[in-house]
Amino acid sequence: MNQYQETIVSPSLLSADFLHLERDIEMINNSRADWLHIDVMDGVFVPNLSFGFPILEAIRPIIRKPLDVHLMIVEPEKFTKRLADLGVEIMNVHYEVQNHLHRTLGAIKDAGMKAAVTLNPHTPVELLGDILCELDLVLLMSVNPGFGGQKFIRQTLQKVQNLRRMIDERGLDTLIEVDGGVNASTGEELMQAGADALVAGSYVFGHKNPHEAIDLLKKLK
Repeated sequence: MNQYQETIVSPSLLSADFLHLERDIEMINNSRADWLHIDVMDGVFVPNLSFGFPILEAIRPIIRKPLDVHLMIVEPEKFTKRLADLGVEIMNVHYEVQNHLHRTLGAIKDAGMKAAVTLNPHTPVELLGDILCELDLVLLMSVNPGFGGQKFIRQTLQKVQNLRRMIDERGLDTLIEVDGGVNASTGEELMQAGADALVAGSYVFGHKNPHEAIDLLKKLK
């Protein structure tokens, strides 16, 4: 069980209103959200561009939640020091782009951040068997990465169950996070399957009352 003893909620900045970014970040600061999820896309690994260091540097002074940075990019290891210098809490790299994952995870930890790995929908959790003990967090994509607002892939529930079994059998504290199509309904199913943390973009920022959306996710068991 995670240290929070309740659902960890990480709203995704990708779904915020970029014309009123400071307002939306202040909403997150004043909410029960645990982290702020940052999706960095390069248009190479995923078919879309998002934002990079100018945005991160701009929001760093005003965000009071830990930054949960998800790098959907090739060669993410190039930015380890720069992210650490910004005070990022969690650096998350994709399994699919790493030739030397163990080395990258070590560098992330040496820089003072928590080390996380993301798996795309087609990537089996069993591939993490030899590296799971090095991970603070595994992020399972429940949509194909690159765009918000996609439909939840239901096979993710089985992947969460499989990964939970692997973590528990090894007696590890590794957290399971899920990103994509998360709302109160799918979130409840994910928590019952064994997830610890939920990334929610459209569900939070598109809700008439974002605080209420976050509270609903926090209550899930």
